[in-house]
Amino acid sequence: MWHRVRQQVPKQTTKWGIAALGLFALLIFVPQHTYAALNPLTVENPKNGSYGLEATKKQPPPTEAPTITSPGNGNNYSESTATVAGLCKTGLTVQVYDNGALVGAVDCKSGSFSIQITLFPGQNDITAFLFDDLGQSGPVSNSITVYFNNVNLTAFGALITLTSNYGRRASNPGTALTWPLILSGGTGPYAFSIDWGDGTKADLKSVASPGNVEISHTYKQAGLYHVTVKVTDVNGVSAFLQLLGVANGTPPASSAGATTKTVTVVKWMWIPAVATLVLLFPAFWLGRRSELVSLHKKLEKDMANFKEI
Repeated sequence: MWHRVRQQVPKQTTKWGIAALGLFALLIFVPQHTYAALNPLTVENPKNGSYGLEATKKQPPPTEAPTITSPGNGNNYSESTATVAGLCKTGLTVQVYDNGALVGAVDCKSGSFSIQITLFPGQNDITAFLFDDLGQSGPVSNSITVYFNNVNLTAFGALITLTSNYGRRASNPGTALTWPLILSGGTGPYAFSIDWGDGTKADLKSVASPGNVEISHTYKQAGLYHVTVKVTDVNGVSAFLQLLGVANGTPPASSAGATTKTVTVVKWMWIPAVATLVLLFPAFWLGRRSELVSLHKKLEKDMANFKEI
């Protein structure tokens, strides 16, 4: 009876060893998560007019300041436009200020930025800040001073200036994005042309007098869009402003600048795997012992049959 029990127990442990080996392989090699990585990635924010990202966790503001490399300090201009370029941290928004007023915003790509701005008459002290998706700003850049002198345009009230308190604004796709602007100088009426950067026809707007002006647009798809606002007065004098519009959500794969790839992540489940590995060796040893006992019993039976013969 004892020999039968000894035979049955190792046979059961053999099955346990095979099962443990299968479980070990399953826990180790089965992928746990597959997800789509999007670049760029914009998280949906239900609040219109916000900066364009809903954060469940706080993050520190940018710690680096952009560096303005152009124009050169002390440059003189006879035209009202200038290109401001420099170095920045990729993925952040660069907002450019002239004499303390916002004169343009652009996204930082490949570690650099470039944007055209409209100069004020006389001295222009140009600085820049980096902003993250939560609207947090970093330290101020180096300051560049340039001068705009044109007798024909700098007469009182002749030059147009166009600014805003917002370099970047957001709304959900299908919901109107409104943008307040500040218009001064020039002679009315004024004609506005707004290119919203999504391939739609530019909006045209007429304003009788300077002051606060509101523009509005509805984006159909999520994404980051470069907005260009141009205004011209009755005398043909013009000014422009470059901004960033955000339609919240994940941009479709076909959107410009967005790439999609599928990444498979294999998570190693160490605790179950180690436990299974620990049980694997005793089960293997017991299974091996079962084979030896079975072989020994078979030899005893064969020898008994041989003696009878």
